[in-house]
Amino acid sequence: MIEAAKTLFLFLSALFPIVDPLGGSPIFLAMTRQYSPKTRRALSWRIAMNSFFLLVGSYFIGTHILSFFGISLPVVQVGGGLIVISTGWTLLKQGGDYDNKEAAQNVPPKDPYRDAFYPLTLPLTVGPGSISVAITLGANSPHHHEFNLWSIVAALVGAVLLAVSIFLCYGFADRLGRILGTTGMTVIMQLTSFLLVCIGVQIFWNGASALLGSLPLQGH
Repeated sequence: MIEAAKTLFLFLSALFPIVDPLGGSPIFLAMTRQYSPKTRRALSWRIAMNSFFLLVGSYFIGTHILSFFGISLPVVQVGGGLIVISTGWTLLKQGGDYDNKEAAQNVPPKDPYRDAFYPLTLPLTVGPGSISVAITLGANSPHHHEFNLWSIVAALVGAVLLAVSIFLCYGFADRLGRILGTTGMTVIMQLTSFLLVCIGVQIFWNGASALLGSLPLQGH
């Protein structure tokens, strides 16, 4: 149970700031402004389900895909850490200014669910950073080394909670924007961006330490 609690906490603390449904909700709202609230919620549900399967797939089978291509975990940690640091730093510099230029150029199609997977799920919600982190977490989890039912359940629960947060933030993005206001959204973005940079540094250091430790010792 302790390992399961650790797995759940690590899963949520590492992936929630990267997925950042609160930060993505204003962009989602801009891209779906012409839809009715009912349609927007249905679309949000599809995005949440797509994100769930992407994260679960990356967490449980991502390492096997890496093995197939001959990529080591420390390399993924270094690369994923750099991506996370870059993303967090970019968000920190942007502050509360959300870039909706691209969203404004996208005319909603007749089928409102046409863009549910791309670009609303990938890369708007679950991007390269969150996928690489999910793979890293899965490779370091107890289930990867031996069968651990509680660890598997904890990861699935974490993915469900993330999917629910995506659905709530996207489906009620209009209400969230009115409640928090511009200042509230800015504060949330700044806090999650700083946490994102810290997580990226930790992931990078884990990979770099493993790579440095694998170097042959000199003087023998």
